[in-house]
Amino acid sequence: MKRKAISMLFLLSTLFSSSQIPAPPQKKPIALKGGIIHTITKGVVEDGIILFDKGKIVAVGKGVKIPENAEVIDIKGKHVYPGIIDANSLIGLVEISTIKQTQDIREVGDFNPNIRPEFAINMESEIIPVTRANGILISLVVPQGGIITGSSALIELDGWTWKDALIKSPVGVHLRWPSLKPFFYYFGYAPPKPKSVLEKEYKEKIHRIKKFFEEARAYLKLKESGKFYKKDERYSAMIPVLKKEIPIFVHANEIREIKDALDFLTKEDLKIVLVGGYDSWRVADLLKEKDIPVIITGIHVLPRRRYEGYDEPLTLPYKLYKVGVKFCIANSGNAFSTMNARNLPYRAANAIPFGLPEEEALKAITLYPAQILGVADRLGSIEKGKDATLIVTDGNILEIKTNVLMAFIRGKKIDISNKHKMLYEKYKLKIFD
Repeated sequence: MKRKAISMLFLLSTLFSSSQIPAPPQKKPIALKGGIIHTITKGVVEDGIILFDKGKIVAVGKGVKIPENAEVIDIKGKHVYPGIIDANSLIGLVEISTIKQTQDIREVGDFNPNIRPEFAINMESEIIPVTRANGILISLVVPQGGIITGSSALIELDGWTWKDALIKSPVGVHLRWPSLKPFFYYFGYAPPKPKSVLEKEYKEKIHRIKKFFEEARAYLKLKESGKFYKKDERYSAMIPVLKKEIPIFVHANEIREIKDALDFLTKEDLKIVLVGGYDSWRVADLLKEKDIPVIITGIHVLPRRRYEGYDEPLTLPYKLYKVGVKFCIANSGNAFSTMNARNLPYRAANAIPFGLPEEEALKAITLYPAQILGVADRLGSIEKGKDATLIVTDGNILEIKTNVLMAFIRGKKIDISNKHKMLYEKYKLKIFD
C-alpha cells in the first residue's frame, strides 16, 4: 500500500510540474531605460532609468549614469512596477483544488504552530508561472487546518527548491478564530445546528485557545528558568510570538469573532495582524489605536448578510483607508483561489470605484503587504538598495487588458511564459489557420 501511494505521488508530480527552468543569478548590471517608473513611495518618474546590479537597485531617476558593461533594455513608453505581493496564499501546496492527492495544505490536530509550510512547497507547480506572468512575484504561503494552523513563509515565485525561493520564515503564526457560522462545504452548508449548540462549541474552542496560550507561557517561563523541561515543538514554535518577535495572524471576519479575538490577544500583549476582516471597519478606531493591520481577503465575495448592499465587500478598503487603518489586499487563501491568484491586481482595482484612491489600491498589493509582513526594507517599492524585483508592463497593472512584458526577481530575468499562453498560441493556430 505504501509503495502504491509513493508511486501515485511520483506520477502526479510528473503530470503537474512546470517545464520552465529557474532563472540564473544576475551576471552584469541591467538598465531599464525610458520607462514610466512607478516608485510607489516617491511618485512616478517619466522617461526614467532603473539600474540594478547583483540583485539590488543601484539607482532610479532621469540622470542615472549607466556603466559601460551594463545591459541596456529600452522600455520607452512602458510601465515599471515593483513585483506584486500576495499576502495570503497556498501556492506550491496545492495543484488542483478538486484532487486531494495534489494538496498538502493541512495537518491533523487543532494546534500546530510548529508546522513550517516551506518544507512542502513544490516549486515546479504549474500555477507558479501562471501567477507570476501577471506580475505576482512574491507570495505568503499560509497552511490550513485546525485552530492554530502553523507559521507562514514568504517566498519568491522562482527557484529550483524552496530554499532558493525563501525570503523569510516564520513570518508569523496563524490562528483561525472559531466561527459561529455553520461549516461551509463546496456545494452548500452543512446540516444546520441549533444556535445553542453553535454557541457552546464556539465557547469551548475559545477556552481551548486560552488554555493553549497559558500552557505555552508556562513552557516559556520554565525554559527561561534554566530548569529541566521536556522539549515540545508546538510550545517552542509559540515562543517568538509570545516574545513579540513575530506577529500572530488571527483569521476572523464576523464582528463578534473579531472583538473576541482582539480582546484576548491584546490582553496577551502580542503583535497582531487581522486576516479576512470582513467586519473590521466596524472596529476601525480600535484597530488604528492598537496599530493592528488588516489583510483583506474578501473583495470578490458576496455580502454575508441579507440586508447588506451588494457593494459591502468592495467598500471595505476605502472604509479602513478613511480611518487610517493599515491594510493590504490579498487573495482568499483557499485551494480554489490559488488557481486564480494571478487576478490579485483586479481585486485591488475593484475597490477604486468604491472610494479607494488608485495610488492606494496599488500600494495595497505592493508597499503595504511588504510593511505588514516585515520586508519593506527589501520589497514593495522601487528604491535604491531594495531588491530588483520588478515587472515591466504595456499599461496600468490594475487594468485587465494590461500585459506583463518582463519580470525580474532579485535582478534575475524571469521566464513569463506559461501553460495558458502555450495553449492560447496552440489553439489560435487551430482555430484561425
